[in-house]
Amino acid sequence: MPEIRTLNVAISPCPNDTFIFGAWILGLVPDLEGCRSRFAWRDVDLLNQWARKNYCSLVKVSAGQALDLQDEYFILSSGAAFGLSHGPKLVARRGLKTRPGVIAVPGLQTTACSLLKAALDYDFEALPMPFDQIVNCLEQGHVDAGLLIHETALIYQQYHLELLLDLGSWWGEEAGDLPLPLGCIIMRKDLGQALKDRVEEQIRCSLDTARQRQPELMPLISHLAQEMDTDVIDRHIRAYVNQYSRDMGRPGKEALQKLQQLKTSMSDPSDRSDTSDKSDKSDTSDKLRQNPLNPTHSNK
Repeated sequence: MPEIRTLNVAISPCPNDTFIFGAWILGLVPDLEGCRSRFAWRDVDLLNQWARKNYCSLVKVSAGQALDLQDEYFILSSGAAFGLSHGPKLVARRGLKTRPGVIAVPGLQTTACSLLKAALDYDFEALPMPFDQIVNCLEQGHVDAGLLIHETALIYQQYHLELLLDLGSWWGEEAGDLPLPLGCIIMRKDLGQALKDRVEEQIRCSLDTARQRQPELMPLISHLAQEMDTDVIDRHIRAYVNQYSRDMGRPGKEALQKLQQLKTSMSDPSDRSDTSDKSDKSDTSDKLRQNPLNPTHSNK
């Protein structure tokens, strides 16, 4: 009898991930031949940590983290989260008169945190915490501002928060028409190229099935979502599940290269001193300093 391989798959509980993987999780598509897939869902910052410790066969991580782990992992062409007009949002309570010094972030290794560091040219204290605790931390006055991701970034106004910086719009100014890479699915390289190709197709099949049978997935998606409102869940899926989730293609790969360039420039002092880059970032920071409650970019 052929040996059955166990695949430990870890994703976030956010609607875009549970939508893409839901049909696979629920058995609406057959499991990979010769494999037994086991699923877990955790906060993205914890998933980043799990990936660094090789806890999983297949794991969803922040896009920036995926770039850092390419020696050990394949970046899969399917299952990724790319923003087309949405992205992380820096918000604050009404009445903030100075640029924020202490900012709650959903993890130091998240794409959102990397983008924020690239967008601002002044030093700030990044306070990491689970993404679903950031709004409460803001409301309690423990931080000056918060960096929102996932569903909460779409409905920050419901919490009476003001937008300081839309990083989706900022990315558009930096990268043009390239989609914003937020999260990627990665797989351990020691599992082999052949399995990688099969897993990529399995994810595409799961996504195609989800589009055809979404009502059957909604109990799972709603149970795991941070925001329970069905309209918010639907908005989240429409915002972050798109053509690049099925196959990132050349635009997705070019977007990852652009993100890598931003990460490299942040770690290279000579690159950060480039005049044009400094001018653009200073403009963003000046707007925050002069009136932090005015959005510096449109809220698409």
